[in-house]
Amino acid sequence: MRLAQLAVLVALAAAVAVLAIGRPGTAHSSTAPTGRTITVTGTGTASTVPDIASFSFGVQTDGATAREAQAANADRMSRVIAALRRLGIAKADLQTTDVSVGQKWGENGSVVGYTANNSLQVRVRRVAKAGHVADVAVAAGATQTYGPTFSHAARYKAALQRAVAQALSKAQALAEEANVQLGAAIRIEEQGPEPPREIGVYGAALDRTPAPTPVEPGTQETQATVTVTFALA
Repeated sequence: MRLAQLAVLVALAAAVAVLAIGRPGTAHSSTAPTGRTITVTGTGTASTVPDIASFSFGVQTDGATAREAQAANADRMSRVIAALRRLGIAKADLQTTDVSVGQKWGENGSVVGYTANNSLQVRVRRVAKAGHVADVAVAAGATQTYGPTFSHAARYKAALQRAVAQALSKAQALAEEANVQLGAAIRIEEQGPEPPREIGVYGAALDRTPAPTPVEPGTQETQATVTVTFALA
């Protein structure tokens, strides 16, 4: 009985060995690159009128104690937020970016009080109202206003598409000159977009300015750069 079982096992092992020999490329088919590639860089730009303006509104308050300074700060920032919400700014477009309390020091090195700060990032989706938004925030109690920075939701995507198209065009031209056939893109690396430029800083003096704050969005240009590696057939 044992001899019969051994004979069966030997026969199975031989069959497996034959199958392995008959299909030598199966285990290595996914790791056989040609090694022939071409790498190019493409750059694309897109110009548009911005459709989003962003501000940072800050509130700074002083108090004899940390709790007093923070309580006054919270009250004032709450009024700023309420005023912005009444303008139609969505809650999703309001984001607190800093809440802090620090000591105030006198000339003799002793603590003479406390200062509380609160910063609020605000996204304005109607650029024509950006100046009015700044005025309302200051009137409601903001003591620091930074911005605006402008952006456009679809501008970078358009620049990126043009960058990829330019990279493909370059690769095709090089492959044609070298008398080789261009294959598929096997690697794409994107360089991050440049941060939007902040074009103005407004202080608490706006609270005493009767004229509305003018904000001109102008036209912005965004640039995208990609590096693409193509296989060569």
